[in-house]
Amino acid sequence: MHKVHIDHRDSLVKERMSKIKNKILVMSNKGGVGKSSVSVMLARALSEKGFKVCLLDSDIHGPSLAKMTGIEGLTHESPDENTIKPIEKGGLKIVSMGSIVKDTDKALIWRGPIKITVIKQLLADFDWGEADYMIVDLPPGTGDEPLSICQLMGEIKGAVIVTTGQKISLLDVSKALDFLEKLNIKVLSVAENMSEIICPHCGKSSPLFHSKEDLSIKLKGINLIKIPFDPEIMQKLDEGDFENIFSGKDVLKKNILSLVEVK
Repeated sequence: MHKVHIDHRDSLVKERMSKIKNKILVMSNKGGVGKSSVSVMLARALSEKGFKVCLLDSDIHGPSLAKMTGIEGLTHESPDENTIKPIEKGGLKIVSMGSIVKDTDKALIWRGPIKITVIKQLLADFDWGEADYMIVDLPPGTGDEPLSICQLMGEIKGAVIVTTGQKISLLDVSKALDFLEKLNIKVLSVAENMSEIICPHCGKSSPLFHSKEDLSIKLKGINLIKIPFDPEIMQKLDEGDFENIFSGKDVLKKNILSLVEVK
């Protein structure tokens, strides 16, 4: 007789995720557009509004959130052999492979099935508790990992697509939109990251990418938020100082909150 394997993590994932009111995906179909930066800013902005917020870095091969939130090298507490606690910092509960794996400069050469198992562990083994929001920083693309996250998490409030004004990046927005439509996930907004740079000397703004494409026409009414490149914020995230990214930047924080329709 064949043995039937029952993965108890499936029911545990369902239980954990049921305690989170709003699950938000931050995605792109192209790397290097600042998706992780937007994820951190969004989580921090919601936390400053008084919400209980979880931040999950589901990018296994290129996790960035541990560095940006300053949790590299910190140890996750484990009250029992089946439960691990997220690291709590700046009002966020944070989990990233960048804090779990100690040799962050080494490549993780894993095939799809192993990665899916790890993603399930991130959702099931960590005690996320009750929260108003979970921000999930997805790996680039529309493959195994993003698909598994969407299928495992249950009801998802919606997704934020991150792009830049570069033409090659704008082309990938259509693929991300198609992915979400096929999975019946609402597109909350599109963030055009690094839309311009403001000169620190004269205050004049200049576009970073020059494209004749009008993204607002392509999106057909979808909420488009432009986020300028800010060297000060990038420096703070490089140093893990995310708790102070909105110091003196109320307009930016307002724009970030509007990505998920929060005022």
